[in-house]
Amino acid sequence: MPPAPLITAETLIERYDALFFDAYGVLLHRDGPLPGACHLLERLHQLGKPYFVVTNSAARLPEHAALRYQQFGFPLEAHQIITAGSLIAPHFKAHGLEGQRCAVLGPEDSHRFVAQAKGIPVPATEPFDVLVIGDQVGFPFLDHMDAALTHLIQRFDEDRPVALVLPNPDLIYPKPGGFGMTCGAMARVIEAVLKQRYPEREDIHFTILGKPMPALFEEAARRAGTRNAVMIGDQIETDIRGAHAFGIDSALVTVGVAELAFFKEDLPYPPTYQLPNLLL
Repeated sequence: MPPAPLITAETLIERYDALFFDAYGVLLHRDGPLPGACHLLERLHQLGKPYFVVTNSAARLPEHAALRYQQFGFPLEAHQIITAGSLIAPHFKAHGLEGQRCAVLGPEDSHRFVAQAKGIPVPATEPFDVLVIGDQVGFPFLDHMDAALTHLIQRFDEDRPVALVLPNPDLIYPKPGGFGMTCGAMARVIEAVLKQRYPEREDIHFTILGKPMPALFEEAARRAGTRNAVMIGDQIETDIRGAHAFGIDSALVTVGVAELAFFKEDLPYPPTYQLPNLLL
């Protein structure tokens, strides 16, 4: 399969009625905006062209994320930030998890997402019926991971299943100087432990809410009022795969995470374009 053609941010603006952006590794990293990101969104703002951040994060409520973006100079409002954390409430409602005790691994806003979903957030050191991995920071990592695993094993030994909920399946994220582990890697560790202990069980796995599942793309298209949109992301397994499954085009930012996997083998869900940067 030939490589996806190169494209520029300017051409994407001309070609599509709406632009969807991943957050980390595309618009910003931990310490601030990536080159060209603020200017590109300001250009879209001036043109009146719909644009949204479509992120697997469940670490910040949209209103808090918007304030952080604005501090960095991005022209973003809360309604333009569509997070996987917002999918917790409909998932809880659809699966009868409202009113359940929920261990939440993540910062304060991860707990708020669960509370808004009518779950009862509790520390991972206390008994729980649902485990939600909201983020990789904001809690004593090793202590709470150990406590969660201990309780899960106790529950499954007693044949009392626990609902496992994963808004963000990304394994890693880019940060200055390298990469960091994120929620998907934490879930993989827990699943591996439980699979080893209960090899005969096929039902012990996390339910993924965010990309590549369709719900975030559906909401972005609804708010944009169009499906003539392009997803700009750096994660092949979530951004690109999800856009491909949803039936919209995608542009892979070919730095950072994408460098680890792109073009090593043919993909069943290749990006529509390669986007070297966001510079206009």
